Amino acid sequence: MEIKPILAALRQHKAGTILIAMQIALTLAIVCNALFIIQQRVAHLSEPTGIDEPNIFVIQNEWIGQTSSAQADAKLRSDLDVLRRVPGVKDVTTSNSYPLRGGGWDDGVRLSAEQIEDSSDATIYFADEHFLDTLDLKLVGGRNFRADEIQPMSMRDRLAPPVIMVTRALAEKLFPGGSALGKTVYLVGGPATIVGVVDLLQAQSVARWASNFAYRSVIVPRRMAIAEGAFYIVRTQPGQLEPAMIAARKALFADNPRRVWDDKEGILSFAEVRSMAYESDRGMAVLMGVISLVLLAITAAGIVGLTSFWVGQRRRQIGVRRALGATRGDILSYFMTENLLISVGGAVAGAVLAIAMNLWLVTRFEMHRLSLFYVLAGVLMLLLLGQGAVLAPAIRASKVSPVEATRSV
Repeated sequence: MEIKPILAALRQHKAGTILIAMQIALTLAIVCNALFIIQQRVAHLSEPTGIDEPNIFVIQNEWIGQTSSAQADAKLRSDLDVLRRVPGVKDVTTSNSYPLRGGGWDDGVRLSAEQIEDSSDATIYFADEHFLDTLDLKLVGGRNFRADEIQPMSMRDRLAPPVIMVTRALAEKLFPGGSALGKTVYLVGGPATIVGVVDLLQAQSVARWASNFAYRSVIVPRRMAIAEGAFYIVRTQPGQLEPAMIAARKALFADNPRRVWDDKEGILSFAEVRSMAYESDRGMAVLMGVISLVLLAITAAGIVGLTSFWVGQRRRQIGVRRALGATRGDILSYFMTENLLISVGGAVAGAVLAIAMNLWLVTRFEMHRLSLFYVLAGVLMLLLLGQGAVLAPAIRASKVSPVEATRSV
């Protein structure tokens, strides 16, 4: 198949050629970035929390009326005792937050009191001696908190625990190549000694701004002693999650009905927590997928429409070629090659546009840089789509009879 006659024919149809090439370029640029965003969001959805998610539910509790710090702490400890007696419950802990909640306490960690800038940001989790077992956290070094180290903390108290535990990610950030056990770090309230290191514990927020310290957490031996209450984290025996959730609600209200309970978010399984945390990511992935499919369908329809139009215009020309000895395969190959040339031109322009679009998104929305794999995959997909879309009109063109050469119209 000679290319020169095809290029000459395309020059006679500049408007349609440029239009389809631009459509392919724009589709490629958008689809490449959309697929990259989908991959990033899907990967984000599957990030591990480090806890026993299938068997955990959380309770958000708040008491009614004026409550002092001492009274709040007493009610909290009473609630924990009630929950531990619920059938099917394996263990219970309390904290100021939990992974994927979407909000909580984040702060900086420093290696010295004189240090101006933080060595790392970190999520702050309040914990008692049941925290590790309830969440099923793996202690990879040091020890757990002792019961006598757990102290209540009100809104006016300063966060200055003498001992803390940290995650492996934070330990490696603060002390690369060395052990963090026994080392002193500085929190907002003062120095603290690291007595334990846990393997994995995700941050409270899954937002982009928190991605740099997603697994850098500090666990402090504190209980929330405030009138607004705290979060109860309950771990059940396998298969006992749903009945334990129902029983826990009844047991808490039977013990003390003077509490505020949100009907929608007062008690949540961790599956519900994960679903709520990543709702925007799933929505974005679905939206990008729909946009990609629509653009691909429009591009395919454009190729089919333009090729069908050209076939209609060239019926006499095709008939002449058939009369001069061109086979059906020659005609089919002509239109397939013609469309391939247009698609390649559009794909090259689209690849450049895709990279430029990604660079703009990186500067404006803190996205990751587009991998060339997605550009190459997008180019291949658009070329295959173009060849598939042109196939039906090209087959119709190959069926044009040599008799068409004798027609004047």
